[in-house]
Amino acid sequence: MIWMTSQGPRFRVQFRRKREGRTDYRHRLKILRSNKLRLVVRLSLKHVSAQIVKFSPTGDITLASAHSKQLAEFGWKNGTSNLPSAYLVGLLCGYRALKSGVKEATLDIGMSHPTRGGKIFAVLKGAVDAGLQVQHDEEVLPSDERVRGLSISQHAEKLRKKDEKEYQLRFSSYLSRGLNPEQILEHFNSVKQEIIKQFGG
Repeated sequence: MIWMTSQGPRFRVQFRRKREGRTDYRHRLKILRSNKLRLVVRLSLKHVSAQIVKFSPTGDITLASAHSKQLAEFGWKNGTSNLPSAYLVGLLCGYRALKSGVKEATLDIGMSHPTRGGKIFAVLKGAVDAGLQVQHDEEVLPSDERVRGLSISQHAEKLRKKDEKEYQLRFSSYLSRGLNPEQILEHFNSVKQEIIKQFGG
């Protein structure tokens, strides 16, 4: 049996981004060989971002982008890392991409684990709804009800009737931002229409 060691003439240090778990170089090479622009989706604990990226030997070039922080400019009072915000980030990025002359891209999720109906695919759904062409399977996209926050709204309504104190505690972050959780659907629709009004015309 041959044991691999962490030193010696046969040991090869991995690239820094590979060591940090930030880049899958095999997958990245596959995408680059397709010569397509990439819809790069990245998630953090507090935010969602999307970029349309073009490969360049001297460094990637960003052609369009959107970040969940920017949703506040359209009146968004909800969280910046949930499913509805992920969809709106995708929608915003999609419209900005079209304005920049980009019509097609391929999804790049980096080292993220793809979960059917998750935030990554909510971003994808938003970009596709904006008119960006991205090859995908419809089954991976979240439902319209989840994207609009219907389950959150229904849960808030039931909890408020059952236990007002628990309701205030559970949805304190929403209430502190001046957003009634039972009205998430209306709020989502108004922000979506504002984005369409500014970029979709």
